[in-house]
Amino acid sequence: MHEYLRAVGFSGIQDKEELNRLLDFVENCYQKEQTVGGRDSGDFSERKKAFAPRMGIMLRGEYDEKDQFQREYYYPYFEGKQEKFYEDLMVERHAEKESYAGVCDDLSLGVSLIFYVQNVADFLVEKKLNKLAKCTVTLRLSGLSIEGKILLPVLKEKMTEEENTEAVYQRTRLIQAARDGDEDAIENLTLEDMDMYSMISERIVREDVFSIVASYFMPYGVECDHYNVLGEIQEVTLVQNSFTKEEIYVMTIESHDLVFEVCINKKDLLGEPQVGRRFKGIIWLQGEIIYHS
Repeated sequence: MHEYLRAVGFSGIQDKEELNRLLDFVENCYQKEQTVGGRDSGDFSERKKAFAPRMGIMLRGEYDEKDQFQREYYYPYFEGKQEKFYEDLMVERHAEKESYAGVCDDLSLGVSLIFYVQNVADFLVEKKLNKLAKCTVTLRLSGLSIEGKILLPVLKEKMTEEENTEAVYQRTRLIQAARDGDEDAIENLTLEDMDMYSMISERIVREDVFSIVASYFMPYGVECDHYNVLGEIQEVTLVQNSFTKEEIYVMTIESHDLVFEVCINKKDLLGEPQVGRRFKGIIWLQGEIIYHS
């Protein structure tokens, strides 16, 4: 049973029999299907059914020689709506099944993002047509969470939108230059880190760490597409799973200038989310790659 099923409102699934009934329902009552033909191993297909806005269950499998859909695996999905352009985005297949991981560099975070690719059929179509090198891509990131809590906001230095944009731009430019081997940029980043360490060392004696650290985005555990995040809530809505009637929070989060959506079962969230407060939790990062010819 998939650990993140409860994130989209299926916390009550207790055994394989219940799960199989649910998957049979999705297989027979799907709302959207996309099939990629002309493959040696069979026609790959994705079947999707939504149980709340932008979230539900995806089935993946192949059509056999009798043109019957053979289900291979499933996963819960949640589609983001914040679209961002990334350079040098790579997609790699997982070893055990027809699923893929995406990798891209996010200079605002200073790390590489690894995410679970939602729209594999689109990727296979572009690959089959040899268009991957010719098109530009944007990415919609989203996170599913089964463990989270709400923290109060921290007092931050007020900056205008232009000043904040300029600060982010300068930081991104420095990181890019450091990656290209610019010694001055490396030195400037090192000095910034030393100043930050000194400030934290002084304040941690008398303050809680979460009153000092406003946000973070860092890998979690051994699975490369899981992250421990802390970010400010920009928007929050409460939706309902049409099948189970469970309630799910959908939050737009900003963490280190990365804006993305997170969904979490109301049962798994400690505290009441409001705009301006912060979300702290573990997420499974997914991404939809949008291809532009």
